[in-house]
Amino acid sequence: MTKPPKKQNALSLLTEDRQGRALGLDLPPGTVVDGPAGRGLLRSRARREPLLWVSDEPVGVGALAACRARPALAGTGLQAVLLQDRRGLEGWWTRGELRPGSMSDPDDHHVEPVLREFWAGVVPDPEEGEGPDGAGLTAPFGRDWPGLAEHRVPREDPEEAALALADGLIRDGVLPGPRLALIPAGRGADVPTAMGWQGALNHEDDTALLTTVMRSWEERFGARVVALGFDELHLSVAAPPPTTVAALPVAAEHFAFCPDNVWQGSGSVRAYADEAVTGVGHWAFWWD
Repeated sequence: MTKPPKKQNALSLLTEDRQGRALGLDLPPGTVVDGPAGRGLLRSRARREPLLWVSDEPVGVGALAACRARPALAGTGLQAVLLQDRRGLEGWWTRGELRPGSMSDPDDHHVEPVLREFWAGVVPDPEEGEGPDGAGLTAPFGRDWPGLAEHRVPREDPEEAALALADGLIRDGVLPGPRLALIPAGRGADVPTAMGWQGALNHEDDTALLTTVMRSWEERFGARVVALGFDELHLSVAAPPPTTVAALPVAAEHFAFCPDNVWQGSGSVRAYADEAVTGVGHWAFWWD
């Protein structure tokens, strides 16, 4: 059987038409970043696939909304997000830090087994006792995986929540100089894997597992990927849990997904649920 022709990567067109006018995007000036060359003896001659387009200069309030609002964007297969520099690692997306070929396929994974394994790797050893480094860290949950949090109905349109968060993060200085970026991906949660982002490397080196979790959060909480830093992620949430009781299992998922949020932040799953999950429409993750 003849295979259907491979769809052209829209980034190939942006290599020459850097503002995407032919695609109907009218972008700010930007540059296409190529992925790493293939392995083997012919590596130096290997064709490098375009990996993402990034604006040459920081963008301001409204930039992400303007890009996502263009009807032509949906037909390109590109997802628009913000990228944030890190001091000392300016332009980290051009420094050989992206490794899409090292990631598995998110379609090969399921959220509950992924989170169960993450949980098993971060819950305290029984020898730590009941203190803050022991059972108190994950209370009211024990060593067994507590299961997925319940699906919630969004209180607002997820896309509108994402754009409002993006503007708020820029306005408040959380993202002091973000770049607009376009990545070929089927949905927002797939962006980190598609671009080969390795920000959680010290916790998990296969970003596809994180994408599996974020896909589930898209469906259960109306979450959307808004911005990526070198080792951080920012998600908007259209259906955050409204009470501590509802937030606790979500906080457990966050601890499994990004333990540094608790270890180096709130100090316990219960405190984290109160501070960072209950009624909060911005989920921020950082890996040491």
